Amino acid sequence: MPTLFDALRIGSLTAPNRIFMAPLTRGRATRDHVPTERMVRYYAQRASAGLIMTEATGISRQGLGWPYAPGLWTDEQCEAWKPVTAAVHAAGGRIFAQLWHMGRVVHPDYLGGGSARVGFGDDSAVQGAHLRRQEALCAGAGARRERAAGDREGLRSRRDERDGGPASNGVQLHSANGYLLDQFLRDGSNQRTDSYGGSIDNRVRLLREVAEAVAGRGRRGADGRAILTERRIARGRRPSPGGAVPGGGGEDARRDGHRVLELREPGPDGTFGKTDVPKVSPRIREVFTRPLVLNSDYTKETADAAIASGLADAITFGRPFIANPVLPARLAKGAALAKDDMATWYTQGDEGYVDYRAEA
Repeated sequence: MPTLFDALRIGSLTAPNRIFMAPLTRGRATRDHVPTERMVRYYAQRASAGLIMTEATGISRQGLGWPYAPGLWTDEQCEAWKPVTAAVHAAGGRIFAQLWHMGRVVHPDYLGGGSARVGFGDDSAVQGAHLRRQEALCAGAGARRERAAGDREGLRSRRDERDGGPASNGVQLHSANGYLLDQFLRDGSNQRTDSYGGSIDNRVRLLREVAEAVAGRGRRGADGRAILTERRIARGRRPSPGGAVPGGGGEDARRDGHRVLELREPGPDGTFGKTDVPKVSPRIREVFTRPLVLNSDYTKETADAAIASGLADAITFGRPFIANPVLPARLAKGAALAKDDMATWYTQGDEGYVDYRAEA
């Protein structure tokens, strides 16, 4: 039976262990969303992960509404990501760029020039922790109507996401938490009557087209960045079936999990988000034969059990990687794990970011 410390093949990539680093927004880029030298050190310290998923990274000004989060839509941003990926590779690591379009959850103050948000419905439909948190971080929140994403906007999103991820080993599409791709997938938010709404085949259309565009952009021989079959993405989607999202909901949100690679499933006792919706990973495992990665509140023991049983092929760890840069080595030794400091999650300094002990 496989364990956390066995290698795993994902497409053309071999991960030396199954302890993956989850995407973690940390707010250490510049005000203009340019990656910094501090980020180079942060990711290089964690290169022993079987695979690193970068923090969510905006694909356009219109799609990013988080202060000091990195972006990938300007030449300056793309050039600044290259030292990050180079440092991870030099340390023997592997890294995927997680691409992010927040859709209607983007705070209007980020858009500038009176631009409207891309999404569904109006402002009254977006009430939740994401928007409230952004309002606390941004002064002068102005009420502006959002506009429905049309075919032209879908083409722009496909183009923007296709062009992301310089020098990374692969790409992950952020399709969870009520952001743009998730807004299309959920019948609670997607009330469109065109070819992007209604049936699950229509609602998944944009995600499929984005993944196809990303795969086509990145494919050089056998090392395509994303692999899409008719209804499954082997290196593409991070959903959160059953999780609370702003203006989300909809029963079908829990039935399209078989299209995933990484699945975040908080339970009723989750320490950062919780839900009473039963976990769907056992049902997904029955129909999804490609690598399946699970996330949320796993310990070494529960992670090993999930892999040994065949339920998961790997586990992404989030907060443990914040405070334990060499998490695989610490888990292998059975060492006590350091605790992260929530007060430093989104601050701009070294504290709580690159000052944790970086040896086993």
